[in-house]
Amino acid sequence: MRRRTFDLLASFTGLVLAVVLAAAGALMLWAYNYVGNEVHNQLVNQQIYFPPKAAFAHPKAGTEITPAMIPSVSQYAGQQLLSGAQAKVYADNFIAQHLYDMPYHGVYAKISTAARAATPGSTQATSLASLEQTSFQGTTLRSMLLEAYAFGTMGSIAGWGSVVAFAGAGVLLVLTGLGFVHARRVDPEIEVLNGRQEHGEAPPLSKAV
Repeated sequence: MRRRTFDLLASFTGLVLAVVLAAAGALMLWAYNYVGNEVHNQLVNQQIYFPPKAAFAHPKAGTEITPAMIPSVSQYAGQQLLSGAQAKVYADNFIAQHLYDMPYHGVYAKISTAARAATPGSTQATSLASLEQTSFQGTTLRSMLLEAYAFGTMGSIAGWGSVVAFAGAGVLLVLTGLGFVHARRVDPEIEVLNGRQEHGEAPPLSKAV
């Protein structure tokens, strides 16, 4: 195969791949923006705020702020919950901690089972019914926040994927340009494998020993 033909084929292939990567990058960038906006808008509507900084001054087990929350929750003190990362912290390090401190560790299935087994109308049944509602609300909110975190994470992955795709497309465009330039400059008679011009000459004879 002639070197010019090879260069042109390789260059056109690189150009097609660059277009594909650019299109993929554009789609992933759109996904990143769309998911990010949806997560943000949904969380804004919930109007959830982290406890103020003053609440973290004296953490105590069994209260709103426990010592275990200081390393994670305190970094967002006083802020409105707007991102997937914040949603995960609020769900796993704030709500989950309060659920764990409840009877039956706040597990809705266990509380519900105990509530059904309690004598109707008794003090225990009333207490368990209230506990069941609290557990259900906390568990539901936690699952919704973790879902927001999952979508936010997928959006972030799409964002990084778009960066990689655009970078790959840029590299391929540079290489494609160099390939076209080389195809214009190379001797049209040059072969790919041996680099010999085909003018009918015989290959050089080996020197006699």
